[in-house]
Amino acid sequence: MISTMMDVQLSLNQFLERAGKLFADQEIISRLPDKSLRTHTYGEYYRRTRALASALQKLGINKGDRVATLCWNHHAHLECYFGIPAAGAVMHTLNLRLSPAELGFIADDAKDRVLILDDILLPLYAQFAELHRFEHVIVFPFSGAPVDPQFLNYETLLADADPDGFEYPVHLETDPTSMCYTSGTTGKAKGVVYSHRSTVLHTLVGCGGDVWGLRSQDVVLPVTPMFHANSWGVPYGVVMTGAKIVFPGPHLHPEDLLDLMTLQPPTLSLGVPTIWMTMIQTYDAAVTAKSTRWNLPVGMRSMVGGSAVPEALIRAFAKHNIWLLQGWGMTETSPVAAVSFPKGYILKADDNERFRRAAMAGVPVPLVDIRIRTDEGEDAPWDGKTVGEIQVRGPYITGSYHQVPVTEDKFAADGWLRTGDVATMDDAGFVRITDRTKDLIKSGGEWISSVDLENAIMAHPAVAEAAVIAIPDPKWDERPLACVVLKAGQTATPAELGAHLMANGFAKWQVPDRVEFIDAVPRTSTGKFYKLKLRELFAGK
Repeated sequence: MISTMMDVQLSLNQFLERAGKLFADQEIISRLPDKSLRTHTYGEYYRRTRALASALQKLGINKGDRVATLCWNHHAHLECYFGIPAAGAVMHTLNLRLSPAELGFIADDAKDRVLILDDILLPLYAQFAELHRFEHVIVFPFSGAPVDPQFLNYETLLADADPDGFEYPVHLETDPTSMCYTSGTTGKAKGVVYSHRSTVLHTLVGCGGDVWGLRSQDVVLPVTPMFHANSWGVPYGVVMTGAKIVFPGPHLHPEDLLDLMTLQPPTLSLGVPTIWMTMIQTYDAAVTAKSTRWNLPVGMRSMVGGSAVPEALIRAFAKHNIWLLQGWGMTETSPVAAVSFPKGYILKADDNERFRRAAMAGVPVPLVDIRIRTDEGEDAPWDGKTVGEIQVRGPYITGSYHQVPVTEDKFAADGWLRTGDVATMDDAGFVRITDRTKDLIKSGGEWISSVDLENAIMAHPAVAEAAVIAIPDPKWDERPLACVVLKAGQTATPAELGAHLMANGFAKWQVPDRVEFIDAVPRTSTGKFYKLKLRELFAGK
């Protein structure tokens, strides 16, 4: 017997056509550099995106060619998300927070032919322009200023293109659509290439009720950068469902985000813990001062990820009737691989149990297999205690890196992706990440989780942020050092923080021997704590 189902190739073009025909009146809102708001409809978006694809073909862009973007979150970047693959090319998002040397290396490694960038990012482009020569540089006049004639004007290209006469090139569902480079703090960045098939499947999973839960009635605020892991894939889901989207542009300070949420209240927002942390602290301080400037959208759903979400942060938002949903994944997993959604029985549990579960990485999403592999090469039991490395596989998990040989430190012998995250899995299938393999602290032969320590320290009322690193110790091999940022006007001593940890279940030997009070925790290009920099600062002292 054979299946009777049609063999129709999966394609992002199907999402674009759907949005243009079924949701033509829905709004796309972008915040401009001057903080004003610009509104487009999906009908306009559809024609502009097809015009972009037509313009790229006129420039000689062929199937499989790489077209880079260096842009903030806005409508033109969304046009690139669909217009570049519609032309048969591959969108390569450049992370504008990387150094010029890194940007030059990545653009050269990907062999990018074209660059589309915001005019306000031209000074950054100038710093790596000599490191990789693009054939065409297209400037989007984000600020409204005239475009220097040495560059191509994005708006002029679209105006001169033929969206009605454009025809999609024939492609397979396995053909590439976009690529992102990993942002690790060790070694050279490596490229991950996504396909029509992987992106469509990831979008369908993401739109499920226990992940983004996207509907056409939603208003989505993606604070996660479109230049990092494709903004967690949400732009594809928004276009597929025809939801309203509100782009924050370059304005990511807590006051700016709170202003935008008050003007355009989202039903779903997405961001990283560090930004959400400063936002709730700013909001709570305003409430204490009896300010009426902002309103947090009551009942807003919010997915937070990119690094471990402290339980204290989840509790802080819950006080305002906003539930933070923790997502776990990485560039290599498209990226959503697990979500800490509240299973039915958890909703009936007490608050402590609900918050404990919410602070975990969550359960695997559909189509993703997760195993915890011990140092002995065995699958760890689902007991919530046995620690091992998270390994994953699935139809939208990368099986290699762009032009890099497959090695055993990145992929297991049977092809599973080795994530480098250390975790346990309990009998309910919840993954709890204890650390990155490189961040675990081994003291006197016993492992100490830096993540557990950080979350507990950040639950102290005087602490804004905390990062814990390992430092060499002649007796114990390694000992934990806590780098702590205090809230404005608050004080705390190392002894007080140590007592706080012991009162929250830590043994004395697990408590950091040293506490360094710092002004800010250094961050990587994706907003994660940059522990390598902290080790350079303090390990030798």
